[in-house]
Amino acid sequence: MSDEYNSRIERRKKKKRTPKNTAGGAKKPTKKKSSLAKKIFLTLAAVFLLTLAGGLGAFAFMVKDAPKLDEGLLRDPISSKIYDMNGDFITSVGSEKRDYVKYEDIPPLVRDAILATEDARFFKHHGVDVIRIGGAAIKNVTNGFGSEGASTITQQVVKMSFLKPEKTLKRKAQEAWLAYQLDKEYSKEEIFEMYVNKVYMSDRIFGIKEAASYYFDKELDELTLPEAALLAGMPQSPNNYNPFNHPDRAEKRRNVVLSLMEQHHKITSAEMTAAKQKPVSKQLAEEKPDTGNAKKFNAYIDMVVEEVQEMGDYNPYSDGLKIYTTLDPDAQTYMEKLLNTDEIINYPSENFQAGISLIDTQTGEVRAIGGGRNQKVERGFNYAVDLKQRQPGSVIKPLIDYGPAIEYLKWSTYQQLDDRPDTYSNGTPIRNAGGSYMGPLSMRTALVYSRNIPALQTYKKVGHEKANEFLNNVGIELSKEQSENESNSIGAMSGISPLDLSGAYAAFGNGGTYIKPHAVKKIVLADGDTEVRNDIKPKKAMSDYTAYMITDMLKDVVDEGTGRRANIPGLPLAGKTGTTNYTAKEKREWNIPSSASPDSWFVGYTTNYTAAIWTGYEDKKEYLSKNSQNISKELFKNLMDEVSSKKETKNFKKPNSVVELPIKKGTNPAQIAGKGTPDSEKVYELFIKGEEPKKVFNDFKEEDKEKDKKEETEGKIENLSASYDAGSQSISVSWSFGGKGSPSFTVSSSTGESRSTGGSSASFGGAEPGKSYSFTVTATVDGKTVDTASTSITVPGGEQPPAEDNSEETPPPTEPDDTTPTNPDNNGGQNGNGDNGNDNGGNGNGGNNNGGNGNGGNGNGGNNTGGNNTGGNGTGGNGNGGNGNGGNTGGNTGGTTPGTGETTTPPPSGGNTQQNSPGAQTPSENQKQSTGGE
Repeated sequence: MSDEYNSRIERRKKKKRTPKNTAGGAKKPTKKKSSLAKKIFLTLAAVFLLTLAGGLGAFAFMVKDAPKLDEGLLRDPISSKIYDMNGDFITSVGSEKRDYVKYEDIPPLVRDAILATEDARFFKHHGVDVIRIGGAAIKNVTNGFGSEGASTITQQVVKMSFLKPEKTLKRKAQEAWLAYQLDKEYSKEEIFEMYVNKVYMSDRIFGIKEAASYYFDKELDELTLPEAALLAGMPQSPNNYNPFNHPDRAEKRRNVVLSLMEQHHKITSAEMTAAKQKPVSKQLAEEKPDTGNAKKFNAYIDMVVEEVQEMGDYNPYSDGLKIYTTLDPDAQTYMEKLLNTDEIINYPSENFQAGISLIDTQTGEVRAIGGGRNQKVERGFNYAVDLKQRQPGSVIKPLIDYGPAIEYLKWSTYQQLDDRPDTYSNGTPIRNAGGSYMGPLSMRTALVYSRNIPALQTYKKVGHEKANEFLNNVGIELSKEQSENESNSIGAMSGISPLDLSGAYAAFGNGGTYIKPHAVKKIVLADGDTEVRNDIKPKKAMSDYTAYMITDMLKDVVDEGTGRRANIPGLPLAGKTGTTNYTAKEKREWNIPSSASPDSWFVGYTTNYTAAIWTGYEDKKEYLSKNSQNISKELFKNLMDEVSSKKETKNFKKPNSVVELPIKKGTNPAQIAGKGTPDSEKVYELFIKGEEPKKVFNDFKEEDKEKDKKEETEGKIENLSASYDAGSQSISVSWSFGGKGSPSFTVSSSTGESRSTGGSSASFGGAEPGKSYSFTVTATVDGKTVDTASTSITVPGGEQPPAEDNSEETPPPTEPDDTTPTNPDNNGGQNGNGDNGNDNGGNGNGGNNNGGNGNGGNGNGGNNTGGNNTGGNGTGGNGNGGNGNGGNTGGNTGGTTPGTGETTTPPPSGGNTQQNSPGAQTPSENQKQSTGGE
């Protein structure tokens, strides 16, 4: 029985194991599959648990150092401290513009706009919105990383109060953890109140209430729907959505907010559409001037604040930063004394303005900033940094003409150009200051005396692309609209500040390396440990030979050219002048004298410092007189002398890539002066190694050598001339000397005055209109008088404004009333750029020193004055004025003054700059349009 029972049990077990269908044995694979699935499930579960554990562990690790909630930090911003280059404290900057609003006083319209924009589920989550995080993650995958954020209002309060702005997992983890804690400890209403009062709204404005007053001159409960939407959209990027500065961006952002409000059922579609049609610019209040008290070194601090904001998501007014700057307090103190008192410079009026940037040539660090004269408010207009609407004039020539020519065309400083009547490619005439021409001349002479026509010729050879490339390499980028204008060659563009120019010129003094000017070394965040350094990297902008050759020519500018007033004896210095012009229409409408200028520049450098200076008036209707145009040079001279007095200044070192050779004057192409060439026929010029001339000039006969040797031994005064400057009422006497030894000179005037000098010029003041003066120059070598020469000049009978403005800029027939002084390529209008000269002389009174414009005077002007030395250009007086010096002297010198109000005299005909000078070429009226000269 038992056996039978066992058999039945076994049969049942067997039957149970056997499937009902006839596919015997099919049960075994099912068991294996079930077992495999179980293993996979268990494995995934284990991985999930391990991942969860690891994630929780990582999260715990990241939040263990999170700061504790501090109600003081939640409620109030922290001021930042600023330190100078020595690490000494200067001042603090912090929030001053804030007006607190309680939650119950926030209108529903404003609350709805903020919630729809920043955190629609604010009242539903616990500080972190998991649903929003998931949605943002999906959009970041589908639309690209960063397309949507997921920070709640609570998280933003935490970030603004406690955390660094870095985008790391650790910071996000700490942000979420603190947001959760904040949500537990404070009510939603309290957190929302913190947000609307803490949020930054640009222009040092904190909080929605203060922003409503500032941008719309309204209380919160007076805001309209589009106004509330605009304010709600600003916190995402306050400076970019500032409606005063960027109304178009602000309007687009406002419309996004309106769409979100409609999406979240805060407003109707009709309300949204109507609000979007309201122009932002018509809703704004009048922008209020900043009436905050000016602080110590205000202009410099303004620059520091802007630079810190550009370094990242940092707010100097609320983040509690320590900001370490490059400021030299001694230089800045002197700068402010220089600008704000009359102790050093005798300014013509209180309205006279200036902008100055002083930087370290080797590092690009900004040592001092002159933001303007007599500025009384904080965050005012900074003429050193913000001045972008004025033209730079001839200070641009080394950067856009001659620098590129050396860099890309391998030109030498002797490269021959032709200073003759010329036009832009569209036929618009260009002319030099004073309307004179020097004929064939070297690139060095063209730059030293700031001739406009050779500058244009050089620019054409270089081409737009290479000229702009060179500019870009030194930190200057022209707008697309200006980038191909030939008038750029003489500075007829805008968008360049003194700070920009100081950085660009410093590259010449730094061997060709450009370093962006910067005022901040580093910042230390509120945690006291995290340092953020300003990421400024040197850039090789040009070859060392370009930098040195430009520098060598610019040294001559301050030694003997247009920049002599900026020269500091004993200090190795290079620099360039620049003045700009009024258009003919501006002169007519504003009654501007022909010799006036709206802008005067000087940019110069040593191996230690580079300074760029602009001078002028805020209102262009106020003009710079001939005397005032020299203030830019005086400012430079005083500033550079001061900062250099306590520091050794090394000379610029010639690199191995540059070769200096004696060249026979007048040879083209250049030939090396042979051993028999007298010194009077040599000129020393610079060449790029490998590009120097090979041919030697040896054509002097033996008897000529002996004659030249005798003349050199005895010495001879050459090219003696006198010229009158109406602005200073002075007469300048200049000459050259051929001979050996170190001569000294005595200059005697017919008035009984005398001057002794080792140079080649002397000046006599107090010249009276209508009087004639004679001057005798005596040369002495080793105590022996070797030569004496005399000249004379008659001062014109008083400088009168011209009856018609026909001396400087005559509008072309195509657009007689064009007001744009910049773009002959596009409209054939006035060039109105470069540098104006003292060109008119006096209509009917002869050539007023610089002003004959090739005609001397009209009618009675020729007798000793119709073009004496400078104005006649070989024609003497027009009509009966050909006697005296009008024809002779004018023709011999070929128009010698640069027309800048200075008494600079270029080398005479027969030297290396004026071979075969055209002398008496007189430009037509249409050729008297584009002026320059400094």
